[in-house]
Amino acid sequence: MNRIFSAFASLVWSLFFLVFASSCNPERTQNTKALVQEMNDHKIKRVTDVQLTTTVDEWGKALVLTAGKTLTSQLSKTAHDSALCTLKAVPAIQKLEQKYAVTIDLLSAKDTANPALNPKERELLGAYVYNARNKLEQIDNIQKLNDTLFVYNSPVPTGDLICQSCTDNAALPFVVWRIVFNKREVIRRINPKKLQ
Repeated sequence: MNRIFSAFASLVWSLFFLVFASSCNPERTQNTKALVQEMNDHKIKRVTDVQLTTTVDEWGKALVLTAGKTLTSQLSKTAHDSALCTLKAVPAIQKLEQKYAVTIDLLSAKDTANPALNPKERELLGAYVYNARNKLEQIDNIQKLNDTLFVYNSPVPTGDLICQSCTDNAALPFVVWRIVFNKREVIRRINPKKLQ
């Protein structure tokens, strides 16, 4: 009788272990996270323009801080290699772009004539250059380019390693962070519980 019970108990424990082990599969956990994200994406979210602008401002500041630290670290390791200023050779910044579905660039004075930029952006960049020439205060800025895009700009301080390495004019050291946000992607990533 004990042998039958013992065999039955070991069978039950084996089945329990198999079920438990299969439920701990990391692939399944990954699929669950993707499913939760998909479900959250389809929830209806009420986000006002003020909340959207506030979120872009907060994320812009955080992204500039993180990207700035990363680029400064890379520039100091590679003796101010200006090739890093395109940001394509900095994997950590590429990961930030993917995570937040944004485009991160560094703009310099020559970009005031860049036809790839929106006219509003070129105008704002011209104002930043004017302020740099006249040593006026520079502040961050958010522009709504159209119904779907926001651009966050943050001037780099003149004495910063990034500004010294990435400027296109040594006589006028000038560099601005440019982060383009897609409205749909911002709303998708917003946690409605954290909105005010």
